[in-house]
Amino acid sequence: MELRVFTEPQQGATYDDLLAVALEAERLGFGAFFRSDHYLHMSGDGLPGSTDAWTTLAGLARDTSTIRLGTLMTSATFRHPGVLAIQVAQVDQMSGGRVELGIGAGWFAQEHTAYGIPFPDTGERFERYAEQLELITGLWSTPVGERYAFDGRHYRLDDSPALPKPVQDSGLRGGVPLLIGGKGARKTPALAAAYADEFNLPFVDEEFTALQFGRVRRAAEEIGRDPASITWSNALVLCVGEDDAAIARRAEAIGREVDELRANGLAGTPGEVVDKIRRYAELGAERIYLQVLDLGDLDHLRLVAAEVMPHV
Repeated sequence: MELRVFTEPQQGATYDDLLAVALEAERLGFGAFFRSDHYLHMSGDGLPGSTDAWTTLAGLARDTSTIRLGTLMTSATFRHPGVLAIQVAQVDQMSGGRVELGIGAGWFAQEHTAYGIPFPDTGERFERYAEQLELITGLWSTPVGERYAFDGRHYRLDDSPALPKPVQDSGLRGGVPLLIGGKGARKTPALAAAYADEFNLPFVDEEFTALQFGRVRRAAEEIGRDPASITWSNALVLCVGEDDAAIARRAEAIGREVDELRANGLAGTPGEVVDKIRRYAELGAERIYLQVLDLGDLDHLRLVAAEVMPHV
């Protein structure tokens, strides 16, 4: 099982805060450093304010050396797909080929209102999302020297040079690996089967994990794709402590209850957390994204690296 660090900077973090976590995660041997892509906090005051996901990752691409970098999830409503394809390719070049793109349809209406970003209804958002997946992978996979065109309902590209290219060519359709996630019963599994290098489930229990992994596997089989070619992952809130007092202290620091975190996240002693990770592994999960909400508590990461990582 690969353990990755996942942060929520919109809740209040500077670039230096994120860099400190990324560097420690790299030193400790975590598989990747991921961040959310949001422009508005969801609780608290959000100070000093949100940071742009791909600006952050560009900086981290130069300030880290080996750790992989990515988003859970970039919102398809935020950027024109042609621009996003350029941004991600450039950051991949800057990192030496360490970037992954998690992308979703977008869901947080208030951040769109707060910053003047159009927020179509659910049906249109998914139409745009599907077109973006086709368009971005089309730009990356077009051979150098050839041109790319796209004529969709929402986006149109004519005579594009389809440059720059990412360093990586490891994605299902070329370019950087794509992560798709979500709980939908029909559209999400179909898009994941068609485009995803990795399917991620955020903050769900074991029962729903089994259900949704099964839906995506069936959708892949229906189009002739081997489900084994998809990497399967979960994202869960992290709250680990050596004893009950430490667990309670870390839960209080992020404004959560211990019992709730034990039920819905990865909370408890290292032994408890190892047992729960193994249960997700039995369902097919190959990666766990550890949602770290207290970015100043680097000892939390050190504990997981020492007492959890070696056993999973």
